[in-house]
Amino acid sequence: MGYFSGKRILITGAGSGLGRRMALGMAREGGFIIAWDIDAHALEKILAELKLASGRDHLGMACDVSDSQAVGQAAETVKTEAGRLDILINNAGLVTGKRFLECSNEEIERTMAVNTLALFWTTRAFLPDMIARNAGHVVTVASAGGLIGTARLADYCASKFAAVGFDESIRAELKQSAPGVKTTVICPFYINTGMFAGVKTRFPWLLPILDERYAADRMISAVRHRRPRLIMPPLVYTVPLLRLMPVAVFDWVANFLGVNVSMQDFSGRKGKGGQPHGRQ
Repeated sequence: MGYFSGKRILITGAGSGLGRRMALGMAREGGFIIAWDIDAHALEKILAELKLASGRDHLGMACDVSDSQAVGQAAETVKTEAGRLDILINNAGLVTGKRFLECSNEEIERTMAVNTLALFWTTRAFLPDMIARNAGHVVTVASAGGLIGTARLADYCASKFAAVGFDESIRAELKQSAPGVKTTVICPFYINTGMFAGVKTRFPWLLPILDERYAADRMISAVRHRRPRLIMPPLVYTVPLLRLMPVAVFDWVANFLGVNVSMQDFSGRKGKGGQPHGRQ
């Protein structure tokens, strides 16, 4: 059926947005999806969609990936019910979209817990088995915000810079200890999943707001070909080169491209209490 046929694939934040798109795409290629999401209702919906798309049942579990104990317990259930895990896709994420001093301590802690610490908890739960088999794949959905800091995204960018560094570090370790285990880091610009509702781009032909379906298809392809890195759109690849320039020039380019005003009209997807929350 395809590259994912017979593979057991765990996707965090699988109930909506990119997680949902990736789950459906990989299931259609024969993958067995283990869907994790904090929203039990969203899980019920994606499990029904997965069965309709693939003609088989898949596994769904409500799990708060920011809770290390909850992740550990859910991981043991996965190992019992599904056996080995072939691909781990760390996709769950959130954004507050506020100026740094407007973010509460709780909001900052929650952003770091979901976007960064969760990577440690999920990967620590499944990586030892992958290393023992010298086979497996860990995918980290980071962000273009993990390559360049942006106004009104201090907590988010910090968490995504950490995600990029996390991927680079474990990639280096795995090349030494288990070269058969691969990693992929994904750094997209804004995507129209609803997580970043209201954001704008000054030059859509250079920095387009990415279509959710297109972005998910590119991500699936990157995993299929075990690419170590995917950055979207191509202009974002120039960020490391811009860092060779003086800081004043770097900042001028970012401002000229409208990066630091892109969040001015941010509204986001609303969660409980009317606060923005995110699923990639």
